[in-house]
Amino acid sequence: MKLNKPKLFVFSAPSGSGKTTIVKDVLKSFPDFVFSISATTRKRRTSEKNGVDYFFISEEEFLNKINNNEFVEWEKFYDYYYGTLKSQIEENIKNGLNTVFEVDVKGALSIKNYYPDAVLIFIAPPSIEELKQRLINRNTETEEDLKKRIERAEMELSFKDKFDYVVSNSDLEIAKKKVKEIIENEIKENN
Repeated sequence: MKLNKPKLFVFSAPSGSGKTTIVKDVLKSFPDFVFSISATTRKRRTSEKNGVDYFFISEEEFLNKINNNEFVEWEKFYDYYYGTLKSQIEENIKNGLNTVFEVDVKGALSIKNYYPDAVLIFIAPPSIEELKQRLINRNTETEEDLKKRIERAEMELSFKDKFDYVVSNSDLEIAKKKVKEIIENEIKENN
């Protein structure tokens, strides 16, 4: 869906809130939207592909990009760097492409600072207890990483009121439907 002025849809949530599942559903439901691929220094998980899920780069390369002011947002957490390249956003805007972002809360607010028309959508877990159980069930974190993610989730939840929309994910299908309605309404307002 090419628009006169493309929209930036920025998703944030604590790990385990269902954000990635919802973002994948958005990209499936709106096939001409593009996904903004973040750069990271963390190790690639077996299910991930470089240049598809993330740009997996060395810490040295990441630090060089910071020094060259190549990121619209970046942060170090869980001992790894994550960031969104300005060049990718500008290219998508130039080409009239709606872009979907999946970033942490501070990154979302930084994108909004650079691009005030960006639409920030926070995916909230039903509770911290449910979030912890989801993280345990996915079995991708060490005990130490799990503890860090729970602590970070509490911090991230404190930012949800700064977002344009908060969608509770107690029922995944309802959350997906609500997100699609938000996007459709934003597109209608934009035309």
